[in-house]
Amino acid sequence: MPEPGLGHVRWVGGASGAGKSTITGLLAADFGLPVYSTDKLIGAHGTTPGVDAPLLARFGAMSMDDRWLARDPQTMLNTFPWFAGERFDLIVRDLRTAGGRSLLLAEGFRLLPRLVHPLLEAPWHAAWLIPTPECRRAAFSERAEEEQFWLRTSDPASALERLLQRDALFGELVMREARELGLKTIAIDGTRTSGDVAEEVADWFRLDVSTAGKEA
Repeated sequence: MPEPGLGHVRWVGGASGAGKSTITGLLAADFGLPVYSTDKLIGAHGTTPGVDAPLLARFGAMSMDDRWLARDPQTMLNTFPWFAGERFDLIVRDLRTAGGRSLLLAEGFRLLPRLVHPLLEAPWHAAWLIPTPECRRAAFSERAEEEQFWLRTSDPASALERLLQRDALFGELVMREARELGLKTIAIDGTRTSGDVAEEVADWFRLDVSTAGKEA
């Protein structure tokens, strides 16, 4: 049975570089919905005491070179705390109380299919966006300089390549999990505008102007 109290949430997950924030921003504007960004809460959730998170503790103790240069992409994938679902319980806690029962959009790479699936009241409450390697690379290159954390390593070019390889593995993992659970995935390959993708997501979520902002 799904966990009670989350039927008002529409989940937009997926790998980095897929345009999750852009898509949810368009939906928020079109339908008057609030957005819960899990990315923006990484800092707060990362420092919340009293929650067991061994991978997060080890990651926090690493230097930038240890994180992004010293390990192979598969190890980086396997040991990244957010990919392992650490502190996902804090997301659930927030969403249980956010906005009462009014519809809201939750977005971010931390919304793993295996973790979201038990919370869904219906399969059409969630979708995962999966970018191609080309789209992912383009998205990373367009990030603001302060967001290009790999620049703070001793070899930024190599760190970026390892990061892209790691995130490609993560995208494959997310897609496989979603499909095995019968959940919707949307390929982001650069052939459609963000508006077109947002329209597909809105149709999947059964959003319309008559129900937006009302209780689920």
